[in-house]
Amino acid sequence: MLLTDFVVKNQKTPGRYTDDQTKGLHLWVKSTGRRYWIARYTLNGKRCGLSLGAYPEISLRQARERAIALRNELINGTNPQETRKKAKQPSIQSAPAFREFALSYVETMRPKWRNIKHGDQWISTLEKYAFPVIGDLPLDQVDTNEILQILQPIWLTKSETASRLRGRIEQILAAAIVHRHRPTFNPAAWAGHLAVLLPPSPNSDKHHAALPYKDLPGFMERLRAMDCLSALALEFCILNASRTNEVLKARWDEISDDLWTIPGNRMKAGKEHLVPLSKRAQDILTIARHRSANSDYVFPRHGKPMSNMAMLNLAKRMNPSITVHGFRSCFRDWVSEEMDFSHELAEMQLAHTIKNKSERAYRRGNLIEKRRLMMADWSDYCEGIAVKNNLRLVQFHSTDAALMVA
Repeated sequence: MLLTDFVVKNQKTPGRYTDDQTKGLHLWVKSTGRRYWIARYTLNGKRCGLSLGAYPEISLRQARERAIALRNELINGTNPQETRKKAKQPSIQSAPAFREFALSYVETMRPKWRNIKHGDQWISTLEKYAFPVIGDLPLDQVDTNEILQILQPIWLTKSETASRLRGRIEQILAAAIVHRHRPTFNPAAWAGHLAVLLPPSPNSDKHHAALPYKDLPGFMERLRAMDCLSALALEFCILNASRTNEVLKARWDEISDDLWTIPGNRMKAGKEHLVPLSKRAQDILTIARHRSANSDYVFPRHGKPMSNMAMLNLAKRMNPSITVHGFRSCFRDWVSEEMDFSHELAEMQLAHTIKNKSERAYRRGNLIEKRRLMMADWSDYCEGIAVKNNLRLVQFHSTDAALMVA
């Protein structure tokens, strides 16, 4: 039918009405009385429909103009739906160079990083590897080819550095997307993108080298024979299944009787952590107190926290194949394979974040008394006394047979 202003205004019967004057233009009258303009067309053998707006907001004349413009797009080989999608996308603002934005991003993030050296490490790797390739490139022009050009030369030879660099570039480009400096695609993303373009990193399945827990009593016997503060710190670290930073920056005001309260700013998860101290751990603190020279720190070196490498260097001298962090795995393996303590108890002692939301919601307490028993057994095991199924196995020497006592 030929649509006129009068017909369109007064048409009340629900249905679709074709405009004979403009090919593909339809008036859609709904049961509610509302009226809409629809353009019908065929693309690649498929029937399509595209809304041109509602009446009376869009008049008959305007609807015909839009329908004609749509037909012209089809004649020129353009998909009208794709044109609409691009028009709805947020406009990309003028993009600064990658170097400029990256340096600004690092400075913005510095206050959020607990380690003040973290920002310097970011800048160092970006300056060495990323800036020579994309430093002067506008953010919206950084694509996959440039990311591969940065990563491929070091992906296998300096895999840990390459992995960290990729993650840093991904974060910077993610921030650039939020600021509308580039499209939503992130060429440094790993899952579903670089993961299919780069070989697996040698570090992808690499864990912290750990001593088998059955070899630990002999290791601890050698460690206790060393007369140095770093040996005390390492033994304290092992007995509490702690992280290096937690121990080396431990302060006396965090210790109260047999409980060590580590503040959240020194914990990986950012939450305060309570550590029950075994008798041997308390004995170490007594020895350290006499050697700390009135320092605020438990294990000081010239009044300041001991170097991050102090315990690692000592452990490497004793066994080149292990790491300090690996003793946490040693503790976890001992709990799993030798003891009846729950998975939850061990994970809480290790201060691991619970990924399961339901489990996290129900875990309200700190299980301190149960953990106190577990860590006392761990301390005994480290001294050559193993506890299994509530029976103690006393080893007088590492080579002697065990005697079972109630």
